[in-house]
Amino acid sequence: MTMRWFKLFPALVAGASALTLASCSKSADAAKTPRDNVIPVQVAKVESVPLDHAVSVIGTLFAKDQATVGAQVEGQCEKTLVDFGDRLTAGQEIALIDTTTYQALAQQSAANVAKAKANAVNAEKNLQRTKDLAKEKIASASDLDTAEAQAKQADADVKSAEAADAVAQLNLEHSRVKAPFDGAVAQRIVSKGDYVKAGSPLFDVVNDSVLKFIFQVPERYASLVQKKLRVNFTVDNYPGETFSGGVYLISPAVSTSSRSFNVGALVTNTDFRLKANTFARGELTLESQVPTVVVPVSSVVSFAGVTKVFVIEGNTARSRQVTLGRIRGDVQEVSEGVKPGEQVAITGQSKLTDGAAVTVQSSAVVQSAAKVSD
Repeated sequence: MTMRWFKLFPALVAGASALTLASCSKSADAAKTPRDNVIPVQVAKVESVPLDHAVSVIGTLFAKDQATVGAQVEGQCEKTLVDFGDRLTAGQEIALIDTTTYQALAQQSAANVAKAKANAVNAEKNLQRTKDLAKEKIASASDLDTAEAQAKQADADVKSAEAADAVAQLNLEHSRVKAPFDGAVAQRIVSKGDYVKAGSPLFDVVNDSVLKFIFQVPERYASLVQKKLRVNFTVDNYPGETFSGGVYLISPAVSTSSRSFNVGALVTNTDFRLKANTFARGELTLESQVPTVVVPVSSVVSFAGVTKVFVIEGNTARSRQVTLGRIRGDVQEVSEGVKPGEQVAITGQSKLTDGAAVTVQSSAVVQSAAKVSD
């Protein structure tokens, strides 16, 4: 019996040692786990900064005034005095249409007026003589009636001749085609020698000293869009340069297909740098210097259609869904979900879950939100 116990003693000692070591290991692991599960993060403070609230827009720059100048008289084009790209002033002659013929017709009509007036003077004198003779019972009543009718006919002939002369003078003036407003020739349609009829197009003319930036705004912003709001935009041929204008047209109707409405802004085209019909993209400022909640872009996490940030409360991370606005530089506008003064994680989000233990490290990005400028 003693010998058997003596043989089993080493095995019992070894088993007890193993149990002791296992117990110690579990105790060590248990003591070690909480410290190992703490996730180090850097944080940034949620800020409220004054920003302009704007909506992105795209549209086209149209000439404020544009017209297709047409012929007002019929005839052969004698000469074109301008070509596309030429600058124009209102009233400047740009083409001549059969001016010699219309000059002759104007002279003829003027002569007809003089002739009619002479006839009218003669008829009036004849009427007066007939009246005198009628008083002396020399001229009959029939002669007097005839003289009065001739005088009235002569007056009518004068008025008819004067009307014809006015038309002739107007045609003569219209034979010299003139620019309707200050601007530039976008296209010359007619050439010397072409026979044109009244209404035939001659030139496309645009007033590009002032342009209209026409764009669409979603209907949800309808109550905020007002005249004189500023719109800033860029065009591809001047990369990095911003142009601006002021709203002056607002459509009263929303398009049923796009659920947007048209807005027009006047743009002063200094030195004629911008060209009509150019594509432009920009921002319409709806409100200026509005206190806006922002967080660093790096704090926002989007996954499976959910957008959230991790708000750090003490040493615990809390998942918070947020509604975002626009990105401004290195910060993101947040309309719902966080409040100024709270802290959000900007690193380690891939390891974080709601309720995760964290340890906060210093972050140089904390001040970035306060440096936002438009």
